Amino acid sequence: MSHSEIPNTNYNQKIVEHTKDIDDSLFTTKVQLESDRNEEIVAPTLNFLQDSWRRLKKNKGAMISFFVISLIIIIAVFAPFFAPHDPNAQNPAWSNLPPKIPGLEGFSWFNGTSVNRGGALIDSYDQSGVPEGVYYYLGTDSLGRDLLSRIIFGTRISLIVAFAAALINLIFGIAYGMISGWMGGRVDNLMQRVLEILSGVPNLVIVVLMLLVMNPGLVSIIITIALTSWITMSRVVRAQTIRLKQQEYVLAAQVLGQPTIKIMFKHILPNMMGLIIVQVMFALPSAIFFEAFLSFIGIGIPAPNASLGTLINDGYKTFRFLPHLMWYPAAVISIIMLSFNLLADGLRDAFDPKMKE
Repeated sequence: MSHSEIPNTNYNQKIVEHTKDIDDSLFTTKVQLESDRNEEIVAPTLNFLQDSWRRLKKNKGAMISFFVISLIIIIAVFAPFFAPHDPNAQNPAWSNLPPKIPGLEGFSWFNGTSVNRGGALIDSYDQSGVPEGVYYYLGTDSLGRDLLSRIIFGTRISLIVAFAAALINLIFGIAYGMISGWMGGRVDNLMQRVLEILSGVPNLVIVVLMLLVMNPGLVSIIITIALTSWITMSRVVRAQTIRLKQQEYVLAAQVLGQPTIKIMFKHILPNMMGLIIVQVMFALPSAIFFEAFLSFIGIGIPAPNASLGTLINDGYKTFRFLPHLMWYPAAVISIIMLSFNLLADGLRDAFDPKMKE
């Protein structure tokens, strides 16, 4: 701005006298942005899944749990490659060996030593005649079977039960809940009364009844868990269906004559997918724990196969003398359940758009 453009007042004249040495090149002209550029979006647009992933990555606990679960699933899927020994191979001469890991002999828990009945510290591997270079990283059980290999294959069985139950949970729970919520009226009342009857029967009673008509094993456990695990899912889906079917876009689809099946799968189901994923993530550790409970009380996976529950059942009997037989499978099932629950909490926060950043 030149001096001629300033109003001629005493105050302005004094300012001009004090600033007459300032170069005019220091002043820049204000550039008026174009109206279309003012409304331009600089940040990239994100869809629902991308925005949820961005939220999830900010949750450190959920991300750590995600990588832990991924690692456990990979080890369980490729169990024959990761297991150092045959999980069912018996060698009674090498029974109840303590853990021994190469390179960690300096630690008392991993040097292959144990205390005998006289209270003296002995090298169990040397006393049992184990050849040099043979290691059992987590020790052996009462039949000389490698505990690490049995834990890996036991985790595989527990995860198979959990994911099979979750798949049945999805199929029956979503279908039952959407039909009940969409139909409403007498149909909804009848279907909910059936759920109340099923949920009123204890799971253990269903297990005992199933064992009367089926042999104990993996299939019977999956069917038993699936008979009741989908009830919670169906109630959640029903509540969301009742809420979503009153939205404007669903009413508009009905006015346009779209069939009910298309409305359910194109408009209602995608809008509750986040809640369904969270519900499945919470159902997985529940199925693992229920399978471990059945195996612990002796009506689970039959021998010689083992799950985490059967390993804990075998280990607690000699816990006072051989604590490693129970500590390691108990630690694995605790890590799995904790990781699934932390990841489920993180997914619940990520899928909820009302959560604060």
